[in-house]
Amino acid sequence: MVGPALLVTMEAKPGKENEVEEFLKQAASLVHDEDATTVWFAVKFGPRTFGIFDAFPNEKGREAHLAGKVAERLMAKAPDLFERTPRIEKIDVLAEKIPGSERIDYDIPPEAYAP
Repeated sequence: MVGPALLVTMEAKPGKENEVEEFLKQAASLVHDEDATTVWFAVKFGPRTFGIFDAFPNEKGREAHLAGKVAERLMAKAPDLFERTPRIEKIDVLAEKIPGSERIDYDIPPEAYAP
């Protein structure tokens, strides 16, 4: 799964927190239909701050997701639910550990982790 990803952050308008949570929970069902979305997580960072993290096998998958139903609905609802337009960042996953993933042993000396 190491490769292209997205990190989306958004801040709910006061009083819209529950609607944002429900929107994100419902969005999960749409993502299940996207073969090129390897993992997708909706998260809550704080009382009004929410996010989405998703990853893809390649750039084509990321672009397909950005043109998909979740992105379309997110932007359509943005003026009503969020303080400002959601921030969508294209990022890259450097390493991962998820069920079914291969273990990759990097040649990193133990002292690299020392405080």
